[in-house]
Amino acid sequence: MANPLFDTLFGRYVGQDTAFLHLPDGRTITHGAFLEQVARFAHVFVELGAQPGDRLAVQIEKSPEALAVYAACAQAGIIFLPLNTAYTADEVSYFVANSGARVLICDGSKVDALGPVAEAAGAVLETLNADGTGTLPDKAEDKPAVFETVPRAAGDLAAFLYTSGTTGRSKGAMLTQTNLLSNAEVLADYWQFGSGDVLLHALPIFHTHGLFVATNITLIAGGSMIFLPRFDLDRIIADLPRATSMMGVPTFYTRLLGDDRFDRELVQHMRLFVSGSAPLLAETHARFEARTGHRILERYGMTETNMNTSNPYDGERRAGTVGFPLPGVELKITDPGSGRTLPDGEVGQIEVRGPNVFRGYWQMPEKTREELREDGFFITGDLGMIDSRGYVQIVGRNKDLIISGGYNIYPKEIELVLDDQPGVLESAVIGVPHPDFGETVVGVLVTEPGAAPDPDAIMAAAGQSLARFKHPRKLVVLPELPRNAMGKVQKNLLRTQFDGLFK
Repeated sequence: MANPLFDTLFGRYVGQDTAFLHLPDGRTITHGAFLEQVARFAHVFVELGAQPGDRLAVQIEKSPEALAVYAACAQAGIIFLPLNTAYTADEVSYFVANSGARVLICDGSKVDALGPVAEAAGAVLETLNADGTGTLPDKAEDKPAVFETVPRAAGDLAAFLYTSGTTGRSKGAMLTQTNLLSNAEVLADYWQFGSGDVLLHALPIFHTHGLFVATNITLIAGGSMIFLPRFDLDRIIADLPRATSMMGVPTFYTRLLGDDRFDRELVQHMRLFVSGSAPLLAETHARFEARTGHRILERYGMTETNMNTSNPYDGERRAGTVGFPLPGVELKITDPGSGRTLPDGEVGQIEVRGPNVFRGYWQMPEKTREELREDGFFITGDLGMIDSRGYVQIVGRNKDLIISGGYNIYPKEIELVLDDQPGVLESAVIGVPHPDFGETVVGVLVTEPGAAPDPDAIMAAAGQSLARFKHPRKLVVLPELPRNAMGKVQKNLLRTQFDGLFK
């Protein structure tokens, strides 16, 4: 193929009037109409001076036009760099300067803040608003609806995704055409997606989950998407009867379970619910199955690798696990100090290797060498274990490991105990500085509505289930846990908040 990514995902749909995007206003955009918009955008990018291999950064709201920008980058051989819409101008400044982006596209409301950012980085600034208006579509209006696809090799870079940067500056993960294509092809087959699938899509598209998993799978399978700008409970419930599948973060499913309209009859025609980006509580698994008869399929991925593992489509989907390594992906648990492979049942760092694993970090060769071994295994930074049946369990992040008095403590083990206590909705366990032990354990609790958990009873339950050195030294209650855009608990913020608790 001249351009594997574009040709596989988009090229075969040129001129086709099959449905691609179903929008909240009742409109349906066909594949053919979508690709005409893509071609017009690609012409604009070339006129702006973007060459194959250049970076194009976007901080724009989710819309069909925003998705067309991604496709136009693929067609023109430009490296696509999506940015979280919540990032400040200072954060965007770092990403644009670090990536060397030639073009920056933003929402019109951010021109005043991001104009100086683009100017300082030598980037051209264009606008694209959530309603499809802006300087970019204005310039594209009179451009040809056909664009000659730029040849690219399978190993050429297709996208940059910056890590969340919870410990130091964000790193730009370089993803190749093969990284994106191989993962989408495997997942479409593994989860049995086909042309008849209608995916309910309420995820953001600046992240792996919504863009490179949900969207790419739908394109490869030939299906369509109900394309919602964001998660809206009423809208989701209204649209579920038209869908066959849904991908979400745990918050999507807990909010659905909190509404009496969400019942077995509403989802009787659905074939698959997928959850990822953050751990799904075992309680949510059980409540969802009891309410709907469906068992959520949980998987595990990350910025640098896309998806690594998945619970089976056919077979037992085990709560508290992320299933098995995907076809073509190797996974092992290793000792963080020596790199030695550990036997099943022991906790260690997760390493993965496969065509999904990124090339490295942009302009960070030292960091790349630290985390990407010469034999191709990537040190994920996640701690996990493989159980006796081969299912992978995530214990937590390596940086979340608590070392108290010389003992290694894995927060997930304590969180499972706390989550089981009456009145506790969810918990997060962190390590904070302690004068005697170096670090000690603090349990942060969110209570169920109207509940008032008994701290003494919770401590007593922990004492029955956990060795003494694992006991929380203090429990604190918050209205909610801080989370990023994809629902992951930001424990770094909690550690900062409670840093002086024992000083």
